[in-house]
Amino acid sequence: MRRDEVDRSKLSPMMLQYMDIKDNYEDTIIFFRLGDFYEMFFDDAVLVSRELELTLTGKQAGLEERVPMCGIPHHAYANYIDQLIERGYKVAICEQMEDPKTTKGMVKREVIQVVTRGTRLDDRVDSKSNNYISNIYDFSYCYGISYTDISTGEFYAVIVDKDEHSVIREVVRNSFKEVIVNSKIDRNLVNTLRSNYNVLVTITDDLCEEDIYSYIYSNEEDTRIITTIKHLLKYIVDTKKTTLTHLQKVEVIKENSHLIFDGNTKKNLELTETIRTGDRMYSLLWFLDKNKTAMGSRFLKYNIENPITSKKELERRYDLIEKLSTEFILRDDLMKELNEVYDLERLAGRVSYGNLNAKDLLQLKNSLKHLPNIKKILEELNYDKTLETLDDVYELLESSINEDAPFTVHEGRLIKDGYNSELDELRSVKNGSKDFILTLEKEEKERTGIKNLKVGYNKVFGYYIEVSKSNKDLVKDEWGWDRKQTLANCERYTTPLLKEKENIILGAEEKIINLEYKLFMDIREVVKRYISNLQTISKIISEIDMLQSFSVISDDNKLVRPTLTEERKIEFIECRHPVVEKVMKDKYIPNDIVMDEKTNILLITGPNMAGKSTYMRQCAITIIMAQIGCFVPCKSAIMPIFDKIFTRIGASDDLVSGESTFMVEMKEAEYAISEATEDSLILFDELGRGTATYDGMALAQAILEHIHNKIKAKTMFSTHYHELVSLDKKLKNLENVHVSALEEDGHITFLHKVKKGAVDKSYGIHVASLAGLPNSVIDRSKEILSKYENNSKKREKENNSFEQTSLFDSFEPIVKESKIEKELEKINPIEMTPMEAINFLYNLKEEMKKDK
Repeated sequence: MRRDEVDRSKLSPMMLQYMDIKDNYEDTIIFFRLGDFYEMFFDDAVLVSRELELTLTGKQAGLEERVPMCGIPHHAYANYIDQLIERGYKVAICEQMEDPKTTKGMVKREVIQVVTRGTRLDDRVDSKSNNYISNIYDFSYCYGISYTDISTGEFYAVIVDKDEHSVIREVVRNSFKEVIVNSKIDRNLVNTLRSNYNVLVTITDDLCEEDIYSYIYSNEEDTRIITTIKHLLKYIVDTKKTTLTHLQKVEVIKENSHLIFDGNTKKNLELTETIRTGDRMYSLLWFLDKNKTAMGSRFLKYNIENPITSKKELERRYDLIEKLSTEFILRDDLMKELNEVYDLERLAGRVSYGNLNAKDLLQLKNSLKHLPNIKKILEELNYDKTLETLDDVYELLESSINEDAPFTVHEGRLIKDGYNSELDELRSVKNGSKDFILTLEKEEKERTGIKNLKVGYNKVFGYYIEVSKSNKDLVKDEWGWDRKQTLANCERYTTPLLKEKENIILGAEEKIINLEYKLFMDIREVVKRYISNLQTISKIISEIDMLQSFSVISDDNKLVRPTLTEERKIEFIECRHPVVEKVMKDKYIPNDIVMDEKTNILLITGPNMAGKSTYMRQCAITIIMAQIGCFVPCKSAIMPIFDKIFTRIGASDDLVSGESTFMVEMKEAEYAISEATEDSLILFDELGRGTATYDGMALAQAILEHIHNKIKAKTMFSTHYHELVSLDKKLKNLENVHVSALEEDGHITFLHKVKKGAVDKSYGIHVASLAGLPNSVIDRSKEILSKYENNSKKREKENNSFEQTSLFDSFEPIVKESKIEKELEKINPIEMTPMEAINFLYNLKEEMKKDK
């Protein structure tokens, strides 16, 4: 049965209430609270039962047919929500807003929050990564993008060009999991985000006009930025259904303030996760993360994804790393103190949102306890930012919150003795009454002579006197006991005096719990006033934690301070790939990467498995490390500041969109050569191998010539097209280098050493042998290769012979100029795009077919 098929006039009041709420959340699964369960109905029930493998049942709802239903225990809902959110669904928590015991008629229910991928505030969010929710606002001529982590309050915005690649770059680089778009946006882009990048996309045009959030964008004059932020805010506020005043003032990312790279580069260089497993381990982030706080780890990841271009800020970070390495004793003291600091950013978010407990406040107190020592160390290090210590907040929490407070805030035992006189008085009454109960038990035993008599308590019957069955005949009427409960082995009684004390005790307990909750909420409100201070403290802790991590990594791995130059030259002496070196330990062979003012392109040849890709990657990784303010894995390093990095490494089909390896190669190449500047770095690994040999070779040469003559970007281009090595005679800014290998007795040894000059052999059969192909296949391939080489030499000899005889002929041969030659004379390969080159080659082939 579907919800839209139901005659609502026949529904029960409870189901009608559900239907009215569901009408406002059509694209959301409703967790509808009924007693101790959350229940789902109609399509939601069918979907959830299938996704979570729950039993689908039915519920009477006033109709002839039972409506589909499934349910989960309310105390275990978090795990179920996790699974649904990871599969791309939204879940609305619909709670009972009244106590069913004291309410006549239908209990009022409301959606208290909507949980989505980008709006989670619970402990299940990865502490070492930001969880951004983003929006893309289409202004017809450009896109506005803003994004925030509502668990920390960080807020960013940027304006990008009106092209799909720029948008995808921001989405992938910052790992957006949920994106809000306006209705004007191209639906193809929406489908790409959903299908190719597993992003949850919601379409809405609503803007937030609440003044309470105007501080976020009050310093901005660009109306596009303001509109973009309002668009995202509206969705967040409607989803979380509470004030989110911990959201910070927006940081607008200016053009050229960051080193730009796209998702392919992030993936190819394995900056935050590995290609093979998708894990953090063995990525650059894994190598650099020796942070002691979750805030520091998140700040490091943000910097790796958004390296900076400010020379002044980079030099400042280098200076601080040097200071930390020199003052290593202070650094060790700092690390010990940082190790005791909890996640202040997310604690501040929980304070603002209102879902924190006493344990959170204890974590905040313990963190604040260590700030004075950290401040003292930073002053000794001459750190250029002042750390606030919030001593008054620490004193408040130290005097108020119990060290063994429970996780929930409605059980009492939250507040220390001595903090509030009214609470102390109530506790005295309660404790005095309990002492009376113990005294009463002792006195009644003596008065009645019933030795096993005892005074007990349960939530149903309250306080009672319990007498065993064997002694019940000793109970006398004149004692005035009233029988309360008969059990198999005892009788339970109450007395007027016991009832009086029960009322006092239970009344005191209820008042204590209510008063403790009120005091706790008052303390939370005091702490809430310091959210902005806590966020400022968090930024300082994050940065100094990241820098101490850089210092430790530098000392442990012999990293050096890079020299930033205005000249267009790279001089990395004995450069290493830090992650590969860490894994290989002592076996790693360093290499120089040198590109002076006159060298823009390194054409790299050498056999497979020799290390060409690693050589290229370590150059890019060294630059990224330098531009996040870290020392680099070299003996010495000189480099300019780069604006963009482009990579095409490895072969991969885009199966989702049905694009071949070659098409993906060409698209990535087109993006690089259209966006790169002379301040960019381009890495192309065996570009053109996805098509026929001569097509690929022609394209590779055309692209090299275009980069050399037009773009002038620093470029590393590896290839197996050995015919290209002669380009160094034609292109003055291109230099050949090769990864050397030693061939002895038919066996190959990779030396992993990059040397000047080119090689003219691929060693493909040798590599196949190392891979373990059968000897019969290897031997046969050698025979075939020998035949190809002999035929090639024969054709070459015939061509040379023809050329020599024609020189001495007494007559001039009549040669008719072909259409193909005429067409070739018309074009300039340097000015052609890769796609134009492909089309031109295709047309030439068609002409050749016609001639035949």
